[in-house]
Amino acid sequence: MAGYFKMQLSPRIPSPEPIDTHQKALQVNLDPRRYGTFAEIGAGQEVVRWFFRVGGGAGTIAKSMSAYDMKVSDAIYGRASRYVCRERLQAMLDYEHRLNLDRLKDVRGDTTAFFAFADTVSARNFQGTNECHGWMGVKFQAHPRDDDSQIIIHVRMLDNEAALQQEALGIVGVNLVHGAFALNHEPELLVDSLLDGLSTSRIEIDMIEFSGIAFRHVDNRLMSLKLVELGLSGAAMFAANGDVLQPSEFFHRKPILVERGSFRPVCNVNLDMLRCANEKFTELPNVQGKEVAQVMEITMRNLKAEGEIDLRDFLARADVMSACGMTVLISDYFQYYRLASYLSRYTKESIAITMGAASLLDLFDEKYYASLDGGILESFGRLFKNDLKIYCYPLRDQATGAMMTCENLEIKPELQKLYGYLKDRGGINDLDNFNPECLNVFSREVLCKIKDGDSSWETMVPGPVADVIKSRSYFEYQAT
Repeated sequence: MAGYFKMQLSPRIPSPEPIDTHQKALQVNLDPRRYGTFAEIGAGQEVVRWFFRVGGGAGTIAKSMSAYDMKVSDAIYGRASRYVCRERLQAMLDYEHRLNLDRLKDVRGDTTAFFAFADTVSARNFQGTNECHGWMGVKFQAHPRDDDSQIIIHVRMLDNEAALQQEALGIVGVNLVHGAFALNHEPELLVDSLLDGLSTSRIEIDMIEFSGIAFRHVDNRLMSLKLVELGLSGAAMFAANGDVLQPSEFFHRKPILVERGSFRPVCNVNLDMLRCANEKFTELPNVQGKEVAQVMEITMRNLKAEGEIDLRDFLARADVMSACGMTVLISDYFQYYRLASYLSRYTKESIAITMGAASLLDLFDEKYYASLDGGILESFGRLFKNDLKIYCYPLRDQATGAMMTCENLEIKPELQKLYGYLKDRGGINDLDNFNPECLNVFSREVLCKIKDGDSSWETMVPGPVADVIKSRSYFEYQAT
């Protein structure tokens, strides 16, 4: 990873001028090394159509197929829990790629880099009632006789017409295949190229995963960050072990609890806030007995607070959250109502956000809603639309010892009735089950202590977090 990390921190080389879809497909067809299969389910065979259309496809396409019938699909790839899911895509890639190798590697393996492209998609149905999304991937040899490499993406189609969705899928698929072959040594440029010929108003890519020999130095967390930074998605996720996650699968039919923060680093108070909120949240009748999806969220605005994103700082935050076993959400949703809208896209269950009293006070600052026609009322209408809950963690004044809670929050007079209404109806809730020892912990002070070599910081963070910071010299830590 060290070599790749160094590349990430070096000055950015300008991206080459994008080439159009026709040229990309033709370049692949004219490369004598590339030979493989296209297997597409749903929305037609829009990707392989490009390679047939531009000419020279006979030298590239070993087979093109589309197993639309579920029984036929099961017979070829095995049964799956769902047909538009990662499990089905992986089965397609593995089966088709292995078939090519078994049949052809002895005959032409010395000169051919084999590949399999697959997608499984749910495009707009006739009634327009379904979720329009799909999984797409390519498994390939970067060079003849090479070990396998793979790229998987999840896309959301935003066009309102099925024909337009099919067109967009075809372009994304060509971009993915071309990128895998031409840009596998520059994964950042590969990600950047995925929407060539399209716009984020038509396609969203909310998950990407690189694996295999060609991508052995790639950190998929950085690639997730890149998706959000480039605007290909409003948010991206990864698990505590670093595996990238697809939001609709992770949040599927689960209540959700989110804690937003800078997490520089994760402190005892962060975990106590999450614990307190989870205890209150799981007492709700419609949450009791259900598995709650807990995530720590960092916004792009926070990551860019000092200008450009510092990738080492980002990885430090990601690693300390992972040390706590937490799932990480990177989002471009600074306004809480946008975060709530994003989460409600993936679940019909209850959603809760926990925050400190100071953050709750900021929530009532009208300057953040100047761009909305309805101002703060419109914002709160969107935020609390689906009975969202806010859990407020108290703030202790270090000078006076006074406690700021949602019971004594100093809201502007003209907003007090709105605040009271939201509180009375259960939208805003106090956390009284906190650990008093955590009230004296502030992340900015912990950060200063780490930089100054004051070892007392170690008592203010969870043990695994301290171990990670010291072992990797994060946040300017220096061993004494």
